[in-house]
Amino acid sequence: MKRALEQVDLSSDESSSSNADDHKAKNGRTSNITVDQVVDELVSESTTIKCDSKQMNDNFNIGQGVEELFSEDAILRRAKMYQEYMQMVPMPTEAHSLIPCNSWRGLAASIKTLYGQPLHYLTNLRMKEWDKMRIEADNEDDPLDMLIHPNNAESCIWHLEEVHRRTSSPSYLARLWVADPMYHVYIDAIFPKLQNPSK
Repeated sequence: MKRALEQVDLSSDESSSSNADDHKAKNGRTSNITVDQVVDELVSESTTIKCDSKQMNDNFNIGQGVEELFSEDAILRRAKMYQEYMQMVPMPTEAHSLIPCNSWRGLAASIKTLYGQPLHYLTNLRMKEWDKMRIEADNEDDPLDMLIHPNNAESCIWHLEEVHRRTSSPSYLARLWVADPMYHVYIDAIFPKLQNPSK
């Protein structure tokens, strides 16, 4: 049995943001955290990871161990906050211009710069995997925009991003993060200004 898929246009009006609001209203779930809390948590996580051992000693309270900061519960809490934050970041409603690109990661980096917003952790991982897929292919050295039209490639990333923002489970993210101590490398440090839902 074949189903017709709903077409999504990047140049549509603000219907995608109203759809997200309708979806939240149907589920009866609303965010109980503020945008500032999420940004503070994500920024504090990246600064904690990047500091050296002397700075780490200064940042810890007496009796607080590294295990407590990086425990599964703490990572699950961060994953929940991260997923809530990514759901608050609006999807772009129109495409800018053609983005030339050599690789999926290169295209993703250009998208982040052009639109001024982060891509989901899972989208960043997928871009890395898609670039690895091309290794030893006959057309490995060809730029990506010679193989796939730039509009189609960008649209593909935004569709994937929408899936990750709207449907990813925080517990799934937490399991991935526990297994990979360097997970923060794939979390973008781009924090666009958002309307605070608590105001």
